[in-house]
Amino acid sequence: MGILEELLRDIPLPRMVKVRQHFHAPEIDDVASAVRRAIAEAGVLPRIAPGDRVAIAVGSRGVADIPTIAREVVRAIAAVGGQPFLVPAMGSHGGATAEGQREVLESLGVTEAFVGAPIVSSMDVVEVGRLPNGLPVYTDKHAYQADKIVVINRIKPHTAFRGPVESGLLKMITIGLGKQKGAEAAHAYSFKYMAEHVLEMAKMVIARAPIVFGVGTIENAYDRPAKIVAIPAEKLVDEEPKLLVEAKALMPKIAFTPLDVLVVDEIGKDISGDGMDPNITGRYGTPYASGGVEAVRTVVLRLTEKTHGNANGIGLADITTRDVFESIDWEKGYANALTSTVVGTVKLPMFLDTGELAVKAAIKTCNAFDLTRVRLVRIKNTLHLKDIWISESLLHEARQRDDIEIVTEPLPMDFSGHYP
Repeated sequence: MGILEELLRDIPLPRMVKVRQHFHAPEIDDVASAVRRAIAEAGVLPRIAPGDRVAIAVGSRGVADIPTIAREVVRAIAAVGGQPFLVPAMGSHGGATAEGQREVLESLGVTEAFVGAPIVSSMDVVEVGRLPNGLPVYTDKHAYQADKIVVINRIKPHTAFRGPVESGLLKMITIGLGKQKGAEAAHAYSFKYMAEHVLEMAKMVIARAPIVFGVGTIENAYDRPAKIVAIPAEKLVDEEPKLLVEAKALMPKIAFTPLDVLVVDEIGKDISGDGMDPNITGRYGTPYASGGVEAVRTVVLRLTEKTHGNANGIGLADITTRDVFESIDWEKGYANALTSTVVGTVKLPMFLDTGELAVKAAIKTCNAFDLTRVRLVRIKNTLHLKDIWISESLLHEARQRDDIEIVTEPLPMDFSGHYP
């Protein structure tokens, strides 16, 4: 037995209880129909003339039903004689390479075969102007040279700043379509000024590039589409802040706080830009945002398959596993850090050989007065918070809440490699 195993041998693991969190969660039953209806209600298709080459900007986040949404936008444009093609709009993601960005889209199910349109992936950009402070504003060259541009994205709270618009269509226009150079420019003066810069940059791109409309989604607490809207380009600046308010009201959360230990089974860029959404975990890479659960120690057990080794966000954890360490493609996370100028998110925390040792290390170092009654919550990831596991010590609180359903009896903690 090694020294670490010896130090952690007698640390007690709590028995765990699966509970179901119930959130107010409106949901769209037929996403394809909702996209068609939103586009029709917005009256935006007459802006596309027969023969127009139309660039459809699609990002890298885990947007629910994004293949279906993209396909329906393609079909709507083609129905009026447009010639749609997709461009990855994901800043520096995918390792900041054209092929990497295409692979990210395909890993999300956005393939040429499914959506019925070609994917034109390039890191080439055009400078469309400069802000008064000198920051350049870029946009994807192929999109800029198209006759029209349509943008698709989810609207939600950002992980690193607060403002009237955060993560959504306007940010997609400035940073997503701006590719590596645009992302670099937008982040150059730190997240402290991001809310201001996103708005000003987006206004400039809308004025100087052929953007005709955006398709925005709001998701419910169970990562399902709750609302889909199409917004004419000239109304984006006024309408997106209202949608952000709606999105924040529907955000899920962990019902138990404060905690001694939060265990997150998986993180990845397909889950959140920071691997695990700080709006849920309370762990932020910058001081310009707040919210979420309070946890003394946070543990990450593995990376998602779809993150392709990008471990951006692992630095927000205190402890992780050897499996995570051996899965990391350092260049991908470092490219994100160099672009965003936030380096703490790619630091490697203490890592232990197994998930069990990692959780024991978190319990040992959480400074709880009684380690046998540790307040511990385990989640699959920050997108899926319907069914979570709580330590036996939290059962009394769970029984007092109408929005919590107790699913199982107390069981030993499971480290078989899959979220139990």
